[in-house]
Amino acid sequence: MFSKVWGIGLLGVEGCLVCVEADVQDGLPGFAMVGALAPEVREAQDRVRTSLKNAGFHFPPKRVTVNLSPADVHKSGTGFDLPIAAAVLGAHGMFDWEELENAVMIGELGLDGRIKPVRGILPMVLEAKRCGKGRCYLPEENVREGRIVPDMEIIGVRDVRQLSELLQRQNRGAKDDCKGNRNGGECRKDGSIPDAFGPPFPLPETYDVDYREVQGQALMKRATEVAVAGRHNLLYIGPAGTGKTMIAQRIPTIMPSCTLEEQLEITKVYSICGLLPRENPFMSRRPFRSPHHSVTAQALTGGGKNPVPGEMSLASGGVLFLDELPEFSKYAIEMLRQPLESHKVVLSRVSGRYEFPADFMLVAAANPCPCGHYPDRNRCRCSDAQIRQYLGKISKPILDRIDICTEASPVAFGELRSQKREESSETIRSRVERVREVQKIRFSGRKIRFNSQMNGEDIRSYCRLDEKEEGFFREFYQKNGLSARAYGKILKVARTIADLDGAEQISHSHLCEAIGYRSLEEKYWKTADLSGQGRCQV
Repeated sequence: MFSKVWGIGLLGVEGCLVCVEADVQDGLPGFAMVGALAPEVREAQDRVRTSLKNAGFHFPPKRVTVNLSPADVHKSGTGFDLPIAAAVLGAHGMFDWEELENAVMIGELGLDGRIKPVRGILPMVLEAKRCGKGRCYLPEENVREGRIVPDMEIIGVRDVRQLSELLQRQNRGAKDDCKGNRNGGECRKDGSIPDAFGPPFPLPETYDVDYREVQGQALMKRATEVAVAGRHNLLYIGPAGTGKTMIAQRIPTIMPSCTLEEQLEITKVYSICGLLPRENPFMSRRPFRSPHHSVTAQALTGGGKNPVPGEMSLASGGVLFLDELPEFSKYAIEMLRQPLESHKVVLSRVSGRYEFPADFMLVAAANPCPCGHYPDRNRCRCSDAQIRQYLGKISKPILDRIDICTEASPVAFGELRSQKREESSETIRSRVERVREVQKIRFSGRKIRFNSQMNGEDIRSYCRLDEKEEGFFREFYQKNGLSARAYGKILKVARTIADLDGAEQISHSHLCEAIGYRSLEEKYWKTADLSGQGRCQV
């Protein structure tokens, strides 16, 4: 006999509908599986066969063939166990498989017949809905996540015995009560298992940290506000213990709330990585990722035998914070180049091409030298060669992709003991949201959303200068030998500063502040003698 059910696989961060066909015939007993299968999918034949036997199903010895179609698409993961088991049951005549044309099954089987949770439920259910399916059979532990998708019937099942009884009742149109439902609540008329959890709602956007806790460092906080307002990449440089990490950790508290589209995109990535909280599997806050400097380039970008997202994708929609940037391997730092421009990670493998989102704001922190005290030569004992080697890990192409560089100076004792009430994150956030709204209107109908994403034509349209500012900037450009990219970066930042001031035109003060955020590159990376005398003059 023949049967067919539907399953879902994952290709990158998107689902892929897979037809699972089973055929049971007389002949030499065996269990064969075909269809471009990864090892964990091929091993499903042993899990399915053993779990069905331990669940009380005993079939005569026959030849079983299972095909996962389309055959030219690589299938990976353990979520195909449940549809394979259902297809085998259907091929043995346990239920009418034609009634499952509108349904999709996802789940891993244990040897005792229990159905275990799997990763990536959200993108798989979204794909099922996109393909016109209206019902999903999921492990009980995944029901909450599946219910994020509206207008989809989500049915939670515990084991293959329960699934078989459920499908038989649905075929008969039975209206008897469910038995053994651990979730509680009333049963549906078709005998399906209701989930008593209810749909997950976004949690209140609360944070344990706030900018009012940061004493002093007004320049760093101002630079951070400008960076967040225009979604500019940001670098803090200065001695250890000056609050670089403390300020960076509070950046999500001043970022605008996620839209529903952004929340779904973030949740999809975390679902694939298995990082969603069980209680409320929905990412309502912007992520903040801070990998250790020992992280590999592959862990940053994503990859593996069955490619999964890395830290760049986990930070998408939020902040990727690289503390002690020069301590990262040079190869890992250089891997940031393409994602910072295209806002995505593209991996090409023999098994296929995988695309992961990487639309993050880069925030980095660095000491100016190995000991952290340069350019204070009274305390710094590093040689010029050591400083060059240390800062040399941050290449010119990476620096060009960082719009704002601000210096972290030691905090005075008086500032630490001051009773002055600092600005709260809520106050700063209100200004950021106002500027984001200005940019939304400015770029309405365009693919870009932030000042940092403007191209050359946009810069000419939205970053116009009066004759006086034009002459000043021309002189600075020629004197310091700026590159075309640095020219654009300064004007983009100046545009954001003007937006914060509510100004239509970029003024001299806006231009000077934007230039000041680029001057540290001259001070630390372009000074030949590393004596601190070569900083640019504004």
